[in-house]
Amino acid sequence: MGAAGSKLEKALGDQFPEGERYFGLENFGNTCYCNSVLQALYFCVPFREQLLEYYGNSRSIGDAEENLLTCLADLFSQISSQKKKTGVIAPKRFVQRLKKQNELFRSYMHQDAHEFLNFLLNELVDILEKEAQAAKTDQETSPPSEKAVNGHKNSQANGVHKEPLVTWVHKNFQGILTNETRCLQCETVTARDETFLDLSLDIEQNSSITSCLKNFSSTETLNAEDKFFCDKCCSLQEAQKRMKIKKPPHILVIHLKRFKYMEQLGRYKKLSYRVVFPLELKLSNTVEDADIEYSLFAVVVHVGSGPNHGHYVSLVKSHNHWLFFDDENVEMIDESAVQTFFGSAQEYSSNTDHGYILFYESLGAGSRS
Repeated sequence: MGAAGSKLEKALGDQFPEGERYFGLENFGNTCYCNSVLQALYFCVPFREQLLEYYGNSRSIGDAEENLLTCLADLFSQISSQKKKTGVIAPKRFVQRLKKQNELFRSYMHQDAHEFLNFLLNELVDILEKEAQAAKTDQETSPPSEKAVNGHKNSQANGVHKEPLVTWVHKNFQGILTNETRCLQCETVTARDETFLDLSLDIEQNSSITSCLKNFSSTETLNAEDKFFCDKCCSLQEAQKRMKIKKPPHILVIHLKRFKYMEQLGRYKKLSYRVVFPLELKLSNTVEDADIEYSLFAVVVHVGSGPNHGHYVSLVKSHNHWLFFDDENVEMIDESAVQTFFGSAQEYSSNTDHGYILFYESLGAGSRS
């Protein structure tokens, strides 16, 4: 990496961002699925800053037991505190901990980057919730002067129905969907809310993220065997159902469903469809119908023609420069190169590098907590 690192430093020259570090991650035998997602998360700046703040707080307490959160915080801290601007780091402790924690990631088989991201974010939330609960219990059994650890403020009075805890992971990634069902007999609308950390979208050939989002929120009629039980009519009725975004997240993670189970083949197939993802995205299928603007800052790319083999790389935007991370290697790319990862307009194409997970940051930063 020495040569590649110095090449990157030369390419950026005076424009090398102050205090920023661009480090490749060593591959421990098919851990590219992990490396590509970690790079996307590292360059999700609000998430990185809060993780490093958490790391500082937990180190001052001193007795934090090792878990996936402490290993991730340790890795991010290691990268950000490097004396050199570029190089390679081995995320050994993190990968060992991941394999220890979840047998799914223990084999040397090709893993799914989206499954890993989902597991990681949910695991971080679980750890933070347990710590907050433990801190609350300590608070209740200790003198009132003692403060809650890890900066968790819990002003909930005893015996009061408490809201679910909102961690800093939630504040970055969590949005709320509302599932509206309208009875076609009495016109009553039933709405059910559900939270999400990412949106998984069905894809079509020669489409765009905007059209995939429209399809996600399109109205579906429930009839025949799928009739809806209406509480007001007290019977099964025809109804219309649709999903809308009630609370858009600060960081919008979109997973393109490129791996589809084909009944006739009895196996999964990779869809290499061309799906255009813009650098600036207007999210319009929201409850308020207010367009929310997002800016693309990372793409996890699946390289390969099938679901059971291949490779993952990531594209990252940092300080207005686009970078390409491929395990140990890091290089600058032109912004126009991003569109080469949209997918293939023809089914059989030599291009097998396709955008798989997209990371967008809301441009109204700080408008939602």
